[in-house]
Amino acid sequence: MRFDIAKSGSGLTYEIRQIVTIGNRLEELGIEVNWENIGDPIQKGEKIPDWMKNVMIDILKEDMSYAYSPTKGMNETRQYLAERVNRMGKAQITSEDIIFFNGLGDAIARSYSSIRLDARVIMPEPTYSTHLLAEVLHASFPPNTYRLNPYSNWSPDVRELEQKVRSHKSIVGILVINPDNPTGFVYPEETLKQIVAIAKQFDLFLIFDETYHNIVYNGKTTLALSDIIGDVPGISMKGISKEFPWPGSRCGWIEVYNADKDKAFSSYIDAILNQKMSEVCSTTLPQMSIPIMLEHPEYENYLNTRVRHYEKLSNIAYNILKDVPYIVVNRTNGAFYMSVVFNEAVLNNRQKLHIEQTDIRELIEKLVDDQIEYDKRFVYYLLGATGICVVPLTSFFTSVPGFRMTLLEKDAAHFESVVKNMAEKIVEYIESSK
Repeated sequence: MRFDIAKSGSGLTYEIRQIVTIGNRLEELGIEVNWENIGDPIQKGEKIPDWMKNVMIDILKEDMSYAYSPTKGMNETRQYLAERVNRMGKAQITSEDIIFFNGLGDAIARSYSSIRLDARVIMPEPTYSTHLLAEVLHASFPPNTYRLNPYSNWSPDVRELEQKVRSHKSIVGILVINPDNPTGFVYPEETLKQIVAIAKQFDLFLIFDETYHNIVYNGKTTLALSDIIGDVPGISMKGISKEFPWPGSRCGWIEVYNADKDKAFSSYIDAILNQKMSEVCSTTLPQMSIPIMLEHPEYENYLNTRVRHYEKLSNIAYNILKDVPYIVVNRTNGAFYMSVVFNEAVLNNRQKLHIEQTDIRELIEKLVDDQIEYDKRFVYYLLGATGICVVPLTSFFTSVPGFRMTLLEKDAAHFESVVKNMAEKIVEYIESSK
């Protein structure tokens, strides 16, 4: 090319999927891989019940399911969701305040790309990769973040958040992921209200990613954005990928709050919608399924059974890992992820795990030969030595080394053996350089 055409920031990687290439290579070499890297319940063995499949069969018989939907989404579904918000939350919206996208990844990309280049959204650290990549690629600069503290159950540093908002005039919005991905932290009511108060004080808008809002357990409770937003402008992001679960549907939506109360925010929402118009519409069939699924007499019991299973695996993992030296682990209380943190200065570039198979050992040693993050080095050795595939925590834009695993395995006994193996390898790896 006559000059460099790639937009700044394209060097960022999506490690959740990038590590799949390495895992696939190991499978070709005869290793059985335990995929703990990506939040896909179906891939981990979730069986879609017959009643849910029958709902889809009935919708497929409707000619409308093959047509374009309106740009904002199916009118009946948006009306249903608006009434559901109004019934369950304090905020009141209409169907016009709901816009559908081809998955939340699409919603996230368009939401950040519609912001002025010199305006920034401050994000939690660590943060979910899709938000991070979209925000950084929009601005072509590193993100502004507020820390989630692993030594305080992953609670956010609200004081740091306020100080950064006060000092960085480019910050126009605050991102909250509740329940959090990658940490599994569930925001308590008081913390959420403090964040809303900061947004109100500094005239900001809020983005609440509430993908996992109905996947909360271990006795914890939280509030939706609609319960606490008051007159602050904001967006709630929701979808069916994790809750139904139907990740392959690529169906998510945003709920817009208080656009009528702020002209600049209203123009921003119009910019998002204009982008959506260029795409024509989002997938029709999954939108049509939402009211039927959520009102089905089997749905609540089905969701509750899944949530109780995640709760069980959360406690299995926590009880195994909490006493392992060299790491910090917090009990996961929402979503289906657990993040494990290595204690400061316990990792180095001399540590390794024994890998019996020569070709696999050579592959892993080649991967770690470069100057890579220490937690990524551990993740590659763990994958090569055991077939356990997790994601380095530093790939979620944090300097805190560790890894994220999922709580999606359907066989609890197998999951327990995987976590015990992981615990043993953590100690073996750390002590290999002594």
